[in-house]
Amino acid sequence: MIYRIAVHNLKNTADAEDIMQEVCIELLTKCPHEKDSSYIKFWLIRVTINKCNSFRRLVWQSRRESLDDYLHLEAPQHRGVMEEIWQLPKTDRNIIYLYYYESYTIAEIARILNKKPNTVSSTLRRARIKLKNILVEGGYNNE
Repeated sequence: MIYRIAVHNLKNTADAEDIMQEVCIELLTKCPHEKDSSYIKFWLIRVTINKCNSFRRLVWQSRRESLDDYLHLEAPQHRGVMEEIWQLPKTDRNIIYLYYYESYTIAEIARILNKKPNTVSSTLRRARIKLKNILVEGGYNNE
């Protein structure tokens, strides 16, 4: 799950592996005191998303060549509509991914992302519209 979320956010398997390692180290060193498995899973998702965001903010990261040109090397059955989802803004992309690929409810996503359920619901609705425009028309307007 950690790896899938990292790949989804970074679009690079090598970087996703690094993030997965960092999250595992974080789990070992700063494990939440609550032993509820669902809380730990939410905590892991939140830490993974935060680590991905921090990784993308690095200055040298912007100077690297993107591997988007090499997506054709990935197995087609794993791609699905991920290329289209990657065109969405990061917040929309994370909510779409957690809702459809990880099968979380809106309330669970709100807990994971520290947002209100109504905010998640409206963002999900808008993201669906944007994704539909991308799939049908080949793009969407940022309006």
